[in-house]
Amino acid sequence: MLTLSQVTKSYAGRVLFEDAALQVNVRDRIGLIGPNGAGKSTLFGLLLGHDEPDDGVVVTQRGTRVGYLPQETASVSAHTVMELAAGPEADGRAEAMAKRILSGLAFREGDFHRPLRELSGGWIMRAHLARLLVEEPDLLLLDEPTNHLDLETLGWFQNHLAGYPGAILAISHDREFLNLICKGIVEIRHRKLVRYHGNYDACLEQKKAREEQHLAAYRNQQREIAHLESFINRFRAKASKAAQAQDRIKQLARMERIEAPESDEATVHFRFPQPPRGGQRAIALKGVKQAYGEHVVYENLDLEVERGQRTVLVGPNGAGKSTLLKILGGLVELSGGERVPGHNCSIGYFAQHRAEGLDAKRSILAEVQSIARPVPEQAARTVLGAFLFRGDDVFKPIGVLSGGEKSRVALVKLLLDPPNFLLLDEPTTHLDMPSIDALINALKPYEGTIFFVSHDVHFIRAIATSVIHVQAGTLTPYAGGYEYFREKTQAVGGERAATVASLGNFQPDRVVEKSSEGPKLGLKEIKAQRRAEAEARKAESAARRAIEKRAIDLEREIYALENRQRELTAILESPGTYENPGLAMETNRELAGLGDSLEKANADWMAAQAELQEKVTA
Repeated sequence: MLTLSQVTKSYAGRVLFEDAALQVNVRDRIGLIGPNGAGKSTLFGLLLGHDEPDDGVVVTQRGTRVGYLPQETASVSAHTVMELAAGPEADGRAEAMAKRILSGLAFREGDFHRPLRELSGGWIMRAHLARLLVEEPDLLLLDEPTNHLDLETLGWFQNHLAGYPGAILAISHDREFLNLICKGIVEIRHRKLVRYHGNYDACLEQKKAREEQHLAAYRNQQREIAHLESFINRFRAKASKAAQAQDRIKQLARMERIEAPESDEATVHFRFPQPPRGGQRAIALKGVKQAYGEHVVYENLDLEVERGQRTVLVGPNGAGKSTLLKILGGLVELSGGERVPGHNCSIGYFAQHRAEGLDAKRSILAEVQSIARPVPEQAARTVLGAFLFRGDDVFKPIGVLSGGEKSRVALVKLLLDPPNFLLLDEPTTHLDMPSIDALINALKPYEGTIFFVSHDVHFIRAIATSVIHVQAGTLTPYAGGYEYFREKTQAVGGERAATVASLGNFQPDRVVEKSSEGPKLGLKEIKAQRRAEAEARKAESAARRAIEKRAIDLEREIYALENRQRELTAILESPGTYENPGLAMETNRELAGLGDSLEKANADWMAAQAELQEKVTA
């Protein structure tokens, strides 16, 4: 279907590929990986014919239809969503397929006929993705296709790709996506294209085995070379051994040398400095209303955030997740209610569109030194070096950097002025896998509070200890990690919610349904009904918060009891304890009573969780 043979390509004076080869066959499912700047998007340009190799050939089988989804930008025409998705010469079958796919990508039926120019960039990308899925080209080239999808839509997309009739070659840093979709991985490594069989996890295993074999073969050969050279040096001047020495010289000349293993490209290594300690309550929202014109995002929203929480916000695009982060960060003016920061609360906000917060004209060094706290140049350069900005690289203007490089600059700015409350909006977007892993390793020992939005399941599993589902202006908490959330939501009808958000960053208009029987409600009755509904929601929210508080208090009690249990057990395990018979007896008595208390606390906690779940599913 497509062949790349002995291709060499340089860009900006740097060799990206050297004698690279790739074969894509019918029904292949290949993930393309490599660090930022390795040349993944350049490779797509070669495959599409948008660029020419310096050497070698790229051959596409005649008649092969290739579809391409760019990473960030797609054209905006005068067409509607449906016109784009179904195609210019759509028949009934194409329109039916377009409706099904658009619905799967979370478009509402009422949005099918909206002009593309009214949509945000992320929804435009979804519309173009729908067009590709309707067309079903022989080969799909997807550049970070999950960037603009929420978790719920991502699940539908992955299921759809599982039955896709053509071949797929996808650039992705989402390891969950690579594990579920791909049957082969191609890594850009040391200017070559290295192919592995299986998904991403299988790739890691094969890569490790290959590296170990290569290192062992190299070391064995080096020992053999050293032995031959030692013999030659000792005996080449002796007449009796000269012939043998010459044989070994020829043997060395004929030997096909194994190249020394090349170290992988530098990776990011960093830790968040521990932030100043804040109060037990990081922040609280009381009766918050947030609206944009007539679009109400939140109404009578109450939320308390405890110090040390690690909470991921999930829900469909447009449900208000990013808006909630901005409310918590004090970045938007409230339409009503109040935001109450806790004692010594300092907030760091890592925006989804973080490039917008950087000055394109500044150098990297000048940009990171522009934070409120004065930072000496050497300290700034030290942290930048950890993020792979070394030497004269720090003088590059922000405007020439890739998306991943800009993300790393934004992270450096956050590091140099560490807060105790992190708000992260899609923090892994544009980061390569080593950088994602480094971010995870930095956040794990971080002692502050984290609220974040992400569609990267690997990142969510590693960081989140609780989940809040955001939908239709309602927050539904789950006092457990992502797997707990999945278990509970699947038990009540699946992860995908029945209602999807509108295309903008607003909630759908709330409509008072008209009854088919009896008279229509007047304005006064409608207002009274809305007031009653608001009071009911407020009462329900208060009841739920009381249960949540009880569950949190019980968790703390259980934690304290378990710690004391370990202390008492350690005392009993110490030989010195039994030199004092009274101490051993007292310790055993306390340990027995503590077991009863722990059993009751666990039972009460389970009852609270069950009660909370009843509130959630009611």
